[in-house]
Amino acid sequence: MGAGPSGLLLSQILHLAGIENVVLERRTRAYVEGRIRAGVLEQGTVDLLDQAHVGERMHREGLVHGGIELCVDGRRQRIDFEDLTGRGVTVYGQTEITKDLNNARLLAGAELHFEAENVSVHDFGDDRPWLRYQLDGREHTLQCDFVAGCDGFHGVCRQSAPAAELRTFERVYPFAWLGILSDTPPVSDELIYVRHERGFALFSMRSKTRSRLYLQCAPDEDLDEWREARIWDELRLRLGGDLADTLQSGPLLEKSLTPMRAFVAEPMRFGRLFLAGDAAHIVPPTGAKGLNLAAADVRVLSRALIDFYATGRTDQLDAYSDRCLRRVWKAQRFSWWMTSLLHRFPEGTPFDHRLQLAELAYIANSRAGATTLAENYVGLPFD
Repeated sequence: MGAGPSGLLLSQILHLAGIENVVLERRTRAYVEGRIRAGVLEQGTVDLLDQAHVGERMHREGLVHGGIELCVDGRRQRIDFEDLTGRGVTVYGQTEITKDLNNARLLAGAELHFEAENVSVHDFGDDRPWLRYQLDGREHTLQCDFVAGCDGFHGVCRQSAPAAELRTFERVYPFAWLGILSDTPPVSDELIYVRHERGFALFSMRSKTRSRLYLQCAPDEDLDEWREARIWDELRLRLGGDLADTLQSGPLLEKSLTPMRAFVAEPMRFGRLFLAGDAAHIVPPTGAKGLNLAAADVRVLSRALIDFYATGRTDQLDAYSDRCLRRVWKAQRFSWWMTSLLHRFPEGTPFDHRLQLAELAYIANSRAGATTLAENYVGLPFD
């Protein structure tokens, strides 16, 4: 269920292993491929895309980064990932990954159905679950061995889980990100995370000619009040220093508001229904973990399914939820830490602000502190 990156990646890996699968997506292909989402990939995610035979364009067009910069009130400090961990990250947009996966699946003749409506999931507590859905005005049923719920936070799969068995954990942050996409060159070769008295800012990119930029704002912000000139002025103000003068402005290709929240559903398995990606967990984007967690889920689930069809054993399937949740909560901790470190909280006191500055100073001046950030950002090892 779901033709986002997690659903398509799982479908592609199972296809390469000779396992028949069907993908149902309630949106159009154009809508799915047009969503502007994350773009920082851990090495484990890069490796998984290579294993799925969809990494060629990523390696050709993606940008490999060996670190990030922290900017505190106009003063910048680089965190050298390669020196601290021996690894870096790759910047390649989720939109492009989705296109690559869609092309690979359709080229292989996949059963990939967009605009599937009124989907319902049945009997997943038994050995033969089935689905009912409408496509092109006709009702269909599909019987299967397993259902992978990769259909996002609002999808039907988690909503179908027995309420008595499902536990959810949530934190809503008192701010949001105003994000823009612009065909202007990035202000730096690497991402810059800004802590400023007026709020957080992030200077990112999708390519050498396209910038992805964010500003902390109120969760109920009226986007109409943020004209282009105001956005560029605020970005320069928060960045500060000599670099602010080099920030090129241009027409906006996209402007959006991203609420900041954290969410986890436990468990991630209900009989033969498995949740993956945003259907099971959401992290604030500060730590760049959302897409990478989805890929990690797919890695564990695909290996478990391949092992089941090869041997008939269920031990990897039985361990799926626990294995994934261990990584999920570590990523939640890091995302919470990065968010707390860099954002201005409405209820924050002068004492809280001084603690932020002290923590950032520790990271900038301690190899141990910098390594903690680096090893989490580039991605913890798989267990």
